[in-house]
Amino acid sequence: MSHPSQFTLLRTRRFLPFFITQLLGAFNDNIFKQSLILAILYKLTIDGDRSIWVNLCALLFILPFFLFSALAGQFGEKFNKDALIRAIKIGEIVIMAVGATGFLTNHLELMLLALFAMGTHSALFGPVKYSIMPQALHEDELVGGNGLVEMGTFLAILAGTIGAGIMMSSTHYAPVVAVAIVGVAVLGYLASRSIPRAAASTPGLRLNWNIFSESWATLRLGLGQTPAVSRSIVGNSWFWFVGAIYLTQIPAYAKEWLYGDETVVTLILTVFSVGIALGSMLCEKLSGRKVEIGLVPFGSFGLTVFGLLLWWHSGGFPQNVQANDWLAVLSYGQAWWVLLDILGLGVFGGFYIVPLYALIQSRTAENERARVIAANNILNALFMVVSAIVSILLLSVAKLSIPELFLVVSLLNIAVNTYIFKIVPEFTMRFMIWLLSHSMYRVEHRNLEAIPDEGAALLVCNHVSFVDALLIGGAVRRPIRFVMYYKIYRLPVLNFIFRTAGAIPIAGRNEDIQIYEKAFTRIAQYLKEGELVCIFPEGKLTADGEMNEFRGGVTRILEETSVPVIPLALQGLWGSFFSRDPNKGFLHRIWSRVVLVAGEPVQEPTPARLQEVVGGLRGSVR
Repeated sequence: MSHPSQFTLLRTRRFLPFFITQLLGAFNDNIFKQSLILAILYKLTIDGDRSIWVNLCALLFILPFFLFSALAGQFGEKFNKDALIRAIKIGEIVIMAVGATGFLTNHLELMLLALFAMGTHSALFGPVKYSIMPQALHEDELVGGNGLVEMGTFLAILAGTIGAGIMMSSTHYAPVVAVAIVGVAVLGYLASRSIPRAAASTPGLRLNWNIFSESWATLRLGLGQTPAVSRSIVGNSWFWFVGAIYLTQIPAYAKEWLYGDETVVTLILTVFSVGIALGSMLCEKLSGRKVEIGLVPFGSFGLTVFGLLLWWHSGGFPQNVQANDWLAVLSYGQAWWVLLDILGLGVFGGFYIVPLYALIQSRTAENERARVIAANNILNALFMVVSAIVSILLLSVAKLSIPELFLVVSLLNIAVNTYIFKIVPEFTMRFMIWLLSHSMYRVEHRNLEAIPDEGAALLVCNHVSFVDALLIGGAVRRPIRFVMYYKIYRLPVLNFIFRTAGAIPIAGRNEDIQIYEKAFTRIAQYLKEGELVCIFPEGKLTADGEMNEFRGGVTRILEETSVPVIPLALQGLWGSFFSRDPNKGFLHRIWSRVVLVAGEPVQEPTPARLQEVVGGLRGSVR
């Protein structure tokens, strides 16, 4: 079934003004910060080591995330989000006016003050930026919206960095920079005026102005969420740890290992940013318009592989008397491998980060969402500071080379994400489901809108293969509790997935009465809690491709809990490796088309009636 592209969001008022506002904010951040760094390095008369002043800039920008993120989280819940964004953008105009004055008067302290204030602006904007999205977007738009935001953010960072370089190359750079930063701030405010109203989630919240106690409380709130959310916050911060190391080392790597000039630095940053943008954009298509955390292990795997390849491909470039420009570097075949590695890091970074942001947004209560995102921002800042310390220790104390630093980070990535996936096996489970439905089969969906977005419902489906539950679970946006024959539930490897997904094993009454009764108790409990439950009324896999007679278990379920019954049918699985076809083979029907069809709720859901409806949905395709 075709769906509109995520780019259609850019034609809606509920998303476009917000998107432009955050895009211009990220762009202005980087124009100002990069212009200030270049002014310190090349333009201003400064006493002392210029590198110390550059590092001070990094500290001044990141410090507000420690100090004010908790306060920002409270603001994001207490006040209307659209009004809060406009207030922040007015503040940006004032801040940029101060920064512009600093540039026009060559007043370094004034520029540094504006930089600290701009960091405060970004710290205040972060929680409202990510908490407004679930209010403005439908659930099936959340991944696409996050993909657009991440794409826009990294491209804005790139554009701001390049734009600053161009402006600072001018002899009369000060008025050019001054006009640019104030002008972009004004445009950001004008865009924010069109953001639709987004109501406060907790208007009665009492503000705690003690930034230290509230920061600790905010961190405890974020890390005290469900394991999936709390470890997603850790995973998100780990991404920024890894990203900060790569981005910080790119200038030195380009100079010392590629023997390139500043154009090579720009080339690498461009390739990395395009990679992030591409990965972020692909997330919606690969996830099927749902929050698919199965992409996170895939992204983690790619970050490790391409990090190792970058280490492997580094070195061996001929050194010239003069630094190579980007065209000269591209004349070496090995440079293309390095750029491919950088691109891969960006693409798989997008696969990693976008689902994590979407999961945090979708699984956090609305009255806590802004504060949880604030906790994420505090931890992000902490991990980025730690990344700088780790880099200094490994490069200066342990005397590692930059490629060896990349090697260490890649190996650490394996360890950190193994910990995350062990604590939250749902990541691995969803990855295995995603891999199955995107590698062995081409799964199509029809009329899945018939499955309610919320509330209890009973799904009934024909039973063709050992992986029916995995394919259905990968197609439906909501979590599903599957009822399955206990011997299938206990199959090696698959048991891990079924157990993690909370599947319900069942046996025949005469086979094991205890398992039988416990299954119906759990079914009733899940339905009363408003969850989706899926059963295979045939009670066993088909042995010839035709449907077996539906048993009466569905009648007992509905007698205990009256809920809508949604019929499903799987087409095209018979003859595949996981079916009971005697002529099957591992490669037989691999990458074949499998269709999952949903029907409208059945009004009189007797076993005979359900078998008739499911058979009609399946048709003649086995």
